[in-house]
Formats: sequence, structure tokens, C-alpha cells
Amino acid sequence: MPEAAGTEPLFTPVAVGDLTLANRIAMAPMTRHRAGPDRMPDALIAEYYAQRARAGLIISEATTISPQANGYVNTPGIYTDEQCAGWRPVTDAVHARGGVIFLQLWHTGRVSHSDFHGGALPVSASAIPIEGRQVRTPRGKKPGETPRALETKELPGIVSDYVRAGVRAIEAGFDGVEVHGANGYLIDQFLQSNSNHRTDDYGGSVANRFRLLREIVAGLAAAVGPRRVAVKLSPNNPSGGMGSPDFRETFTYAARELDAFGLAYLHVVDGEELGKDTPGPPMTLEDFRAVYSGVLMGNGEYDRETASAAVARGAADMIAIGRPFITNPDLAERWKNGWPQAPLSEPASWYTLEQTPAGLTDYPPWNAD
Repeated sequence: MPEAAGTEPLFTPVAVGDLTLANRIAMAPMTRHRAGPDRMPDALIAEYYAQRARAGLIISEATTISPQANGYVNTPGIYTDEQCAGWRPVTDAVHARGGVIFLQLWHTGRVSHSDFHGGALPVSASAIPIEGRQVRTPRGKKPGETPRALETKELPGIVSDYVRAGVRAIEAGFDGVEVHGANGYLIDQFLQSNSNHRTDDYGGSVANRFRLLREIVAGLAAAVGPRRVAVKLSPNNPSGGMGSPDFRETFTYAARELDAFGLAYLHVVDGEELGKDTPGPPMTLEDFRAVYSGVLMGNGEYDRETASAAVARGAADMIAIGRPFITNPDLAERWKNGWPQAPLSEPASWYTLEQTPAGLTDYPPWNAD
């Protein structure tokens, strides 16, 4: 390594919105299924995030904006007063340890199942199912369903759900919100041409397919301020049946249009390994840097060396890291000081439905007694 441990740009402060982060390492959002059937954060979740507060930024696990948005068992919500109040101890715990935390706002769209909605079908941009998908529902694992296409008159309500959720997040003490526009969920379903066959103002052209995300971001920016709003996109991720022929045009347009909002940051899943099945060369951070002038965050199987290199060459301002933060609550400190990194645990421990410390808060920091 050409520089001494901890001296690279990755470990220098960065301005994100009105905040100055201590380093350029973000903890990526990771679903953990620990919120219980009421989708309520608790003291265990508060401790989990507080343990990882030395990351420059924590992005919470995906959190649903409405009952309709639910599509996974025991994931948290932000659509009731009780859920809002439940998040306050989480943000207080993170702030008490000097951390910064954004809440990721989520609507699963067609990835959901009627078992979550009293028999009503999940919704999407169009009535197009995900081929071969299996869904873990409250009643067990079942085949995916053909979703119901949202009516045009319903879309202002979707926007309002996002805005209300964002306002609740700020009331709960979050430093900002990240709109989950990635990984095949509802916003991605509207963005991409293989899942959006609409003929109204929200389908057809790239501009029309971007319209729902534009309205959500504009609504949140007006309600909480653009510098408290971020967006996540995944141009190279085929999850959820994604991978449109015009993906490069779509995501280049989206990034250029989002740049005009003056957001906190744009979070891009740029992993080229994910892009091996895209219908064209996978998009890189440099592709986004060419059209996005704000804070750009990369995400995609980065390790210490590749994260440091991406920031050093100016391709990204920040790098989001996921799974290594599970077993290394002090990952940023380990990287900065050259301390050994704990190996990943077994995946079965990541997604248990039990509200227990096992696999969540029982990983010690490197310098523990």
C-alpha cells in the first residue's frame, strides 16, 4: 500500500448535505428481519446501530413507508406514530456515540405477496411478474404472484407515503433519508423498461419512467430539505427481474436529473460482478461521475484496498460497505489502523427472525477486553 495505514483520503472528513462526516466509509443498508411482527425497532436494534457508529455514515436497513410497502417478514416500518417513537432510541444511541444515521425508505412493490396484504395483490408499475420468484410470507414460502398495476390516480398517494415517512424519520431523529430506488423494488420497477409497460405519463420514455422518482424526491426535498435526502440506484443489479436493454440510458438520465436537486448524496450499486448479466457493459462510478456533480457513493463488494483506491482516484466520495460490518462493528477503525478483519459469519445467522443478540450485537470490537 503506497500510503501509511489510515492516511488515505478514505479516512478524511467529507461534507454530506449540512453534515461533516468523520470518514468516507458508510455502513450500507442491510435487511436483518429483527423488528418483530409489529415492525417496531427495539433496544436490540438501537445497540446494533450504536455499535457501528464509527462509520462515517450509517444507512439503516430498508424501512417500509406504508402497509402496502411491506414484502418481507419482520422488517421495520416508519408509517405509524408508534414506529416513529420506536426509532427515537435508535437515533439517540447512534448520536450518543458520535454517529450519523440516515433512514432508508422502501416500498417493495411486486416483490411482495398477497399474504402481506389480506389477500390483495402486490402492486407494481405494470402487471408483470418476476419469473421463478419464491416469496417468504407470514404463512410460509410461496410462489410469487402477478402484481396489480397501480392506477395513475394512486401515484400521488405513493408520493405522499414517501413524504410522510420522510417527515416521520426526521421527527425520529434521523439525520436524513435515503430513497431506495434500487434492487428491483417499486421505484426500480417504474424506472426500468422491462418492468414498466405503462402507457400513461409514468411509462414509455425514460423521462416518464423517471417521473415517480422525481416526484418523490421533489416532495421529500420540499418537506425536509434536499440536503437531507439521498437516493440509491442499482444500474447493474439483476435482482427482482431487472436488467433492461436501455439501462445505461435510463440510469444516466436519472443521475443527471437527480444532480439538479442538490441532494445529500447519490448511492450507486456499481459492482461489475453484478453487471455480468446486464445487456451491455456494466456502468461504472466514472459513468456516474460524468453526469453527477454531488457526493457520489459507490457500493459493490469493495474491500479496504479497492474502496481506498476509488476515493483516491476521485471516482467516488464515499464507499458503502455491507456484510463486513456485521462481524466487524468497528470496521472503519480496523481499516484505518490496519487491525485484522473478522471473517464473515454464516449467512443463516444474518436473517434469523428472532429478536436475539445472536448474530446481531454479539460481535466484539478488535480492542475489546
